[in-house]
Amino acid sequence: MPEFPDPESRNALAADCRRCPALVDSRECISWGNGSLDADLVVVGEAPGAGTPAADRWRGGNWTGMAYTARHSGRKIRELFADLGYDPDECYFTNAVKCFPEGEDGSNREPTADERANCRPYLEREIGTVEPRAVIATGKHATQSLLATEDRDLDGFLDAVLEPVSLANLDTTLVPVLHPSYQEVWLSRLGYTRESYLAAIDETLAEIG
Repeated sequence: MPEFPDPESRNALAADCRRCPALVDSRECISWGNGSLDADLVVVGEAPGAGTPAADRWRGGNWTGMAYTARHSGRKIRELFADLGYDPDECYFTNAVKCFPEGEDGSNREPTADERANCRPYLEREIGTVEPRAVIATGKHATQSLLATEDRDLDGFLDAVLEPVSLANLDTTLVPVLHPSYQEVWLSRLGYTRESYLAAIDETLAEIG
């Protein structure tokens, strides 16, 4: 399990952000980015889930304070990049929204546009600090947050999967991929096996250079 970067170089602009009252009420802690600050890839998720506080290891960002550390999504996305030949400890993992957005039933709800906008300066600061070759957006909301840095909208997420987009303002390239929670559902519908999907990601990243 990755550790926090040194506090002096961590991405946090504020120790206790309170920009979104609903998120302040629902979170256990802020889920900051984690991993190598010299990473070739920054992997961006939607938001931390409710998590599993009693878990030995994969408790989730809402409890660990570190993005993509839940058993379901965190383990899967780290395994995916390991299978691509990337050491997960040499990537940087974060979320578009840093706090758990709780729905009426206690599970995740989709973060609102305002919540994504409030968190965007943190995300931009992280990417500017790491200076990655590419930013991998896992899912629709992460992709929307990154396109918004160029004042662009998302017109159909599935059509955007593995279509690189230059992010001039961040001096990097966006590559949208399927969110790990929905990967099994959509792979076959998009005509991929897991092996061909990995090959397509690898080819896309190779073309970025």
